[in-house]
Amino acid sequence: MRFLSLLLNPQNYQSPQKDSLSKEIMEKTIHFFEDKGLKSIKEDDQASRWYSDFLKLIKNEQIFSTLLTPTGYGASDSRFDLFRVCEFNEISAFYSLSYQYAYQVSILGLGPIWMGDNEKAKHFTAQKLREGAIFAFGLSEKIHGADLYSNEMSLTLNGEGSYLANGGKYYIGNANEAALVSTFAKYSKNNDYVFFVVDSQHRNYKLNKKISTSGVRAAYVGDYELIDYPITKDEILSSGTLAWDSALSTINIGKFQLGFASIGICTHAYYEALNHASYRELYGKKVTDFPHIQKIFTESYARLIAMKLYALRSLDYFRSASDDDRRYLLFNPIQKMKVTTQGMKIIEMLLDAIAAKGFEQDTYFETAIRDIGMIPRLEGTTHVNIALVIKFINNYFFNPVEYPTIPKRDDPADDSYLFRQKAGKLASVRFPDYHLPYEGIQIPNVIIFLEQIELFRTFLEQSGPNQEQLKNIDYMLALGEMFTLVVYAQLILENSKLNPISSELLSEIFSFIVRDFAQFALTQISNYNNTIQQEYFLKAMLKKPHLDSEIIGKLWNNEVKPLVGIYQ
Repeated sequence: MRFLSLLLNPQNYQSPQKDSLSKEIMEKTIHFFEDKGLKSIKEDDQASRWYSDFLKLIKNEQIFSTLLTPTGYGASDSRFDLFRVCEFNEISAFYSLSYQYAYQVSILGLGPIWMGDNEKAKHFTAQKLREGAIFAFGLSEKIHGADLYSNEMSLTLNGEGSYLANGGKYYIGNANEAALVSTFAKYSKNNDYVFFVVDSQHRNYKLNKKISTSGVRAAYVGDYELIDYPITKDEILSSGTLAWDSALSTINIGKFQLGFASIGICTHAYYEALNHASYRELYGKKVTDFPHIQKIFTESYARLIAMKLYALRSLDYFRSASDDDRRYLLFNPIQKMKVTTQGMKIIEMLLDAIAAKGFEQDTYFETAIRDIGMIPRLEGTTHVNIALVIKFINNYFFNPVEYPTIPKRDDPADDSYLFRQKAGKLASVRFPDYHLPYEGIQIPNVIIFLEQIELFRTFLEQSGPNQEQLKNIDYMLALGEMFTLVVYAQLILENSKLNPISSELLSEIFSFIVRDFAQFALTQISNYNNTIQQEYFLKAMLKKPHLDSEIIGKLWNNEVKPLVGIYQ
């Protein structure tokens, strides 16, 4: 069987999109960046130069308008198709997180608009998208961060049907030029929630400063204040429960994109690191001839492919979601925290292979080191997302139900459910039998990991956390890491059947999964007080993967080594 590479290669790129316009958007974006060149991108980054040339491309080619306008509000070929939305995230981040961030923040800013019940605002927004506008999401505040309950932005009645908005928002991307900033607030009269839009160029909109960050330098992350900003019903997007749900559902969409951004960054960094190591000689031999260097590149390749397999499969579930199938509510936070932290792991491993070269100012890798750590910490920290994941453990292991198999979702379609997500009741979300993806798989490392899963399930069933441990957030977060890896492996395995990979690659993926799971079990033993029975099960989970030098050798020679020089 011929295995198709899952890695983005701009110099030999074939977009997976089914329609010609979508392919054209991706190809024109790649051509723009390739023509601009790494040197120019780095100069803009180091000078914190606003990317007006990129925004000109967005406007001239109607990219945001096509990708981010739901069916019925824009041109006939506009739709909010998550498959192509995510592809553009990966491509833009491949070149710089700053470009991806402008897109990411616009998606967030558009969420409350498309989810609201203000049709006039929706049509106005569609027009702004056609004009090449960008958008912003005014949620977090300097004192309270993303604590929505403590939000202090207020909307005060000022006569019949009009209001005055007062308050500040902090760490807001695109705050300098956003045509519309979707702003979360409370009505001062009854403390009810509300979303409204403001214009960043309005005289009552005070842009205090650009917040200096070590990452996304070319992007504008702002601190803004509304001072008696006039608001009418035309600017109010939603109130009460709809406003609250819009905040949570928008974050669901936004944080999902970050996994693809991490994949884009790691792919570019991987090519650059592999090329450097392959062309460099030490002690009379190529750096890549050293066994430990081959191991670094082979394992990081396996981790990168695993990231993409998970991300694409979780995308299938997100696009297929309904009120009756909300499994995406487990898969999305894992996309956010696991895929992105795996990105950090890969960059760290590659840095060990290329050492000081990674810090040179004219390399892509230097920006990757700086930016990759931001991604897990945007749109909710890793710990926040693990806390969400824990809520699903019981139903995942102990209350299976049957579901139709979710197909590969690469079809052109408007993903309208994204804007009417059902919020809350996470404990009611059900899952099919977790054994199903493992049926028919005879690869030793997959079998070993299934043994670890069974031990973990028995641990939960026979000696699960007691009341004291349940109250210990640290303990439960550590346990959540183990559960997260179980779900991560499930979707990787499912997608390895939809996007076939070699048996050697699947073996290496599950080799690191077995090792990572054992490490989490060791953390649970060494960092926390466990009962005798709990410690018995945790020690039993300390399994080692099946090590086969022939498999590793095939993977290096057949899949990793051929990547040398394919992208410069």
